[in-house]
Amino acid sequence: MDYPGNLFVVAAPSGAGKSSLVKALLELDSHVLPSVSHTTRPPRGQEKHGREYFFVPDAEFDQMVQNDAFVEWANVHSRRYGTSKKMIEDRIAHGSDVILEIDWQGALQIKRIFANAVLIFILPPSWDELRSRLERRGEDSPEVIETRLKNAADELAQAKEFDFVIINELFERALFDLKAVVHAQRLKYQAQRRARADTFAALGIL
Repeated sequence: MDYPGNLFVVAAPSGAGKSSLVKALLELDSHVLPSVSHTTRPPRGQEKHGREYFFVPDAEFDQMVQNDAFVEWANVHSRRYGTSKKMIEDRIAHGSDVILEIDWQGALQIKRIFANAVLIFILPPSWDELRSRLERRGEDSPEVIETRLKNAADELAQAKEFDFVIINELFERALFDLKAVVHAQRLKYQAQRRARADTFAALGIL
């Protein structure tokens, strides 16, 4: 089904900077709305329930899976994450653009359900920089960091499945690239036709 809004899906290995980039985009572009995922992991730092994620117990997550409430869900670093189908549909049906931060597995699942979804992968500039960013975060033990780096090797191999790839070497440049992808998608023929159906009809473009 075609919706007037666009759906952007951003994936990256831990430490590549996707959350910072998406947050900056949301501050700059009021037409882009976040989709808040459900997760079984505990909050980090200043994260709040309903803002960054809906933090739910395993039993509640299990019930949502049984009710087919997720458009995708996956195990990531021994925690589960899921994206509410209803939340996405409600927002893009009203003409808003929605952006998701999820893992590559979820991104590919979403593409199968929302064929017009735009998949964006964020790459770190190097392995050394990825390790450094994970260490500077100060949120994970050395063992967890090693696990994240090991998983990153598998995650990076999936970049070829995405529509766009942004290398987050300089944050300002990566943010410019992300804004450019969003703007370019809005100008594509099919996206414009969905968003401005009245204009196309008035001009006799069928």
